[in-house]
Amino acid sequence: MNPYEDMQTFIRIVEAGSITKAAEQMNTVKSAISRRLTELEKRLGVSLITRTTRSQTLTASGQSYYQQCLRLTDDLLEIEANIRSEHRALSGRIKIAAPLTFGIRHLSQALRTFNDIHPDVSFDIDFNDRKVDLIQEGFDMAIRIAKLQDSSLIAKPLFQSQAILCASPSYLKQYGTPEKPEDLLTGHVRVHYTGGKNTWSFLSSTGKQMTCELPSVINANNGDFLCQSAIDGKGLLYSPDFICYKALRQKQLIPLLRDYWCNNTIDGYAIYPQTRHLSQRVRSLVDYLSQYFGKSPYWSLE
Repeated sequence: MNPYEDMQTFIRIVEAGSITKAAEQMNTVKSAISRRLTELEKRLGVSLITRTTRSQTLTASGQSYYQQCLRLTDDLLEIEANIRSEHRALSGRIKIAAPLTFGIRHLSQALRTFNDIHPDVSFDIDFNDRKVDLIQEGFDMAIRIAKLQDSSLIAKPLFQSQAILCASPSYLKQYGTPEKPEDLLTGHVRVHYTGGKNTWSFLSSTGKQMTCELPSVINANNGDFLCQSAIDGKGLLYSPDFICYKALRQKQLIPLLRDYWCNNTIDGYAIYPQTRHLSQRVRSLVDYLSQYFGKSPYWSLE
């Protein structure tokens, strides 16, 4: 029994699409590959692949085992590469989950720059606003911009963002410019992020914290779309600065009620499971991103 060879064989079966093709690629007979898969499933006590005469489908356990095999074999390749290399060059694959807008607008450039420094590192990136299960879905790390609640994860702070209330000049001309939070309740409307908080928090004109909920004219799950909707004068926008900073600098959007903002800081983290061995390539990327964005990110309006 050689667990490493079993993992390599299983990866080949999955990626080849069939036991027959895997046997051809490994220059061996189909019966040997089939027997190895059967023995592996027996040892693990689970079914990894549902097989028919025409197709094969990964079971849930098979998908989980496949993702973990990829990570472990990548780690072993990196260890061997580090031993061979005098300069300990980083290599291997990093699977990352990141919010869509932040990922495309900001993370993608950071990863390209990191890849220029470490060309043997490859990325598998899921740009998606859903909350992924890192362990179950085989992610090495994820970027989260929120208040973290899951204590089973290790989180390293990468940057701080601010949520900014703003509107276009055309909107303010039509609806008026609010001078204090109470003015928001006199006919104003908003464009709203689906799944976001329905209420906004401010300090009132008397210094007490107050919340308000405005009617929404547009609901969407994409920050870029909402930002453009606000630029087009459709409603007030309450958005992280990393989404709307260019529009604010170009005066397409005007910040509002800055003296009344409260609880508007949003932290960005790199997260990874505490039960997961953190490879050197992932550790190096997390450290790099922390330096790349820094304490005062380039999108900050302060």
